[in-house]
Amino acid sequence: MAFPHLQQPSFLLASLKADSVNKPFAQRCQDLVKVIEDFPAKELHAIFPWLVESIFGSLDGVLIGWNLRCLQGRVSPVEYSIAMEFLDPGGPMMKLVYKLQAEDYKFDFPVSYLPGPVKASIQERVLPDSPLYHNKVQFPPTGGLGLNLVLNPFEYYMFFFALSLITQKPLPGTIHIRTSDCAYFILVDRYLSWFLPTEGSVLPPLSSSPGGPSPSPAPRTPAMPFASYGLHHTSLLKRHISHQTSVNADPASHEIWRSETLLQVFVEMWLHHYSLEMYQKMQSPHAKLEVLHYRLSVSSALHSPAQPSLQALHAYQESFTPTEEHVLVVRLLLKHLHAFSNSLKPEQVSPSAHSHATSPLEEFKRAAVPRFVQQKLYLFLQHCFGHWPLDASFRAVLEMWLSYLQPWRYAPEKQAQSSDCQARCVPERWAPFVQENLLMYTKLFVGFLSRALRTDLVSPKNALMVFRVAKVFAQPNLAEMIQKGEQLFLEPELVIPHRQHRLFTAPTFTGSFLSSWPPAVTDASFKVKSHVYSLEGQDCKYTPMFGPEVRTLVLRLAQLITQAKQTAKSISDQCGESTASHPFLSWLGFCSTDTNGSYPANDLDEMGQDSVRKTDEYLEKALEYLCQMFRLSEAQLAQLTLALGTTQDENGKKQLPDCVVGEDGLILTPLGRYQIINGLRRFDIEYQGDSELQPIRSYEIAGLVRMLFRLSSAINRRFAGRMAALCSRADFLGSFCRYHLMEPVLADRHLLSPVARGCAARCPRGPRLSLRFLGNYQTLLSLLLAFFVASLFCIGPLPCALLLVLGYLLYAVAMTLLTERSKLHQL
Repeated sequence: MAFPHLQQPSFLLASLKADSVNKPFAQRCQDLVKVIEDFPAKELHAIFPWLVESIFGSLDGVLIGWNLRCLQGRVSPVEYSIAMEFLDPGGPMMKLVYKLQAEDYKFDFPVSYLPGPVKASIQERVLPDSPLYHNKVQFPPTGGLGLNLVLNPFEYYMFFFALSLITQKPLPGTIHIRTSDCAYFILVDRYLSWFLPTEGSVLPPLSSSPGGPSPSPAPRTPAMPFASYGLHHTSLLKRHISHQTSVNADPASHEIWRSETLLQVFVEMWLHHYSLEMYQKMQSPHAKLEVLHYRLSVSSALHSPAQPSLQALHAYQESFTPTEEHVLVVRLLLKHLHAFSNSLKPEQVSPSAHSHATSPLEEFKRAAVPRFVQQKLYLFLQHCFGHWPLDASFRAVLEMWLSYLQPWRYAPEKQAQSSDCQARCVPERWAPFVQENLLMYTKLFVGFLSRALRTDLVSPKNALMVFRVAKVFAQPNLAEMIQKGEQLFLEPELVIPHRQHRLFTAPTFTGSFLSSWPPAVTDASFKVKSHVYSLEGQDCKYTPMFGPEVRTLVLRLAQLITQAKQTAKSISDQCGESTASHPFLSWLGFCSTDTNGSYPANDLDEMGQDSVRKTDEYLEKALEYLCQMFRLSEAQLAQLTLALGTTQDENGKKQLPDCVVGEDGLILTPLGRYQIINGLRRFDIEYQGDSELQPIRSYEIAGLVRMLFRLSSAINRRFAGRMAALCSRADFLGSFCRYHLMEPVLADRHLLSPVARGCAARCPRGPRLSLRFLGNYQTLLSLLLAFFVASLFCIGPLPCALLLVLGYLLYAVAMTLLTERSKLHQL
């Protein structure tokens, strides 16, 4: 597109907006590349906010922009390749960002679209502890409304990019899109690989200006005094540079702020979602006191009570439910951060590596996970564990959690490991990580147990989740590391001079990397206690993972696993018996399907015998791993199984649900209700009313059944007396008539309730004829098949009918004799 070189920025913006409606996507991107190359930063400054919004969508979710979360290469290859090339870390869009960065342009970002806890904090004039917001809040002259953050171009771009994952809702027709194939997911991976490299250094920005790389953003003077959740520190980068006497040989060290900004934006936008009350619980007493002093000063200055502000701050609760896509992107971030942190050389990992020769990137690798991610990820996982539905979609949250718990999977030496058992042990060098993330292992494991105890473990997907957790925690040497961490935490605090005045303050893990390092703490017990108190508060009540309370939960889970295995086997046996008992023509769909007493529907019904096998394998291995972790013996499991009444009778069938006999029959106990709800046991329920008045089945012809019922009712009314006289005879003819005209006596039925027995006794039924069997598809098809086979032997319809009648008479005579003989033996 040819624009005059000296046109006004407003005209440039209007032209681009018009082109966005009239031109195809590929042509628009080509024009944007030319505009970025040809126009100076002064004119590009006006189009930058509109361009960012047109790409990532509006913050209120109304405009979807390029819809990167649904853009896939195999569906739209042309648009996908153009968008990825334009938004690549070394592409035209980032060139525009660096071009504006070099001129120190600033852009306003509304506070109202920030995550809930951050928004509430800033609106209450309390600055969050993350340095991402320091010196950036701008207040309007009137105050209160219209708060904005003043961001540099790189921050503004990353804010929009990160928030588009949350604000942009997927379209209705895109529910089954695979997240890992989408442009957004791949862009996140590219940005992480570019700005958090596992090999080499961060590449300097590609700048078209003659001044070289863009400088680090200059600090701004705050427009209004703030209280802070955390403490303000001097910049680590400034400390590093000021102590350096020689010129730094690594030019990328001066660009470390981009890596820090990227990580902080991702963590703040994706993980900072929970109640503000929980957030305040983690803060140090010093910070809480600072907040209180500030509020009191503001209250006295404005001559208004501080209580309304406190109520608004403490009553805040964010209604936030992450999506499965959100969780998958966070998992990608965690996996890359582990690889990024593990890319340190062995000599750089040791505490002695904190020397003047260490580059900022190396220090950043050490600080990335504990100082940026740990605190907010813990609360994010707690939120997911407590609010996620009890279904198979929880697998995404589970895998995110397990990825964080296993940083050794992303260590360089993992590729060199062999397949023997010793190589699969968790190396001892990861003990500090386990101890400093103790709650991630222990408290969240208890949270998973509480979820597992409420799920249907007969489902293969739920069984797989239990298996995955048990397998991870049963890795050799991991349980010992967790136990050691718990021992360090539960170790009594010795009152000695160098420790008695020590306060367990919350370290600013979510604070800036550009902050002074806290003093090195060599006391392992203190580090574990500091971790627990910083996340749960100093008044927390810690439940040991290997203590009696959690062990009881594990035993309950072991019981449910055993029950689920038996239930899956019972379902498999029931399906096999029903298949074997079906007649030859059942594959045509004409056989009867009795739904009485069937188990509740689950994944086994949909996937068949293969799912039964998988469920049994998952549960068997999970039970083995749990016994290995918590040292459960086979005798304990057998005793628990017997106590819960899960044994089978001699026929291999399930017993009745647990119940007691009352005045009105059997009464379910709480255990019996639990067994029925979870499909562990069932009553053998059968129809005990008038067989002629049963609902019409799917294997019957409705019109024919109604016609036969009217016909048999007319016959019964007309010949009722004669049928009663025949059935009352004591000879063979009387027995023959009773076999055909009388229903089985009530004593032969399984009446489980005395109420039903009394009701049935008050409603005796006399002899009657029933023709309903002729309305059955199977009966009619069998008759047609018999006539067809007879025609092959040149037997006409009438002789064939006579043969069928004769055959049935012989069968009826034999059954009558057998029935009478069985009655004589019973007497």
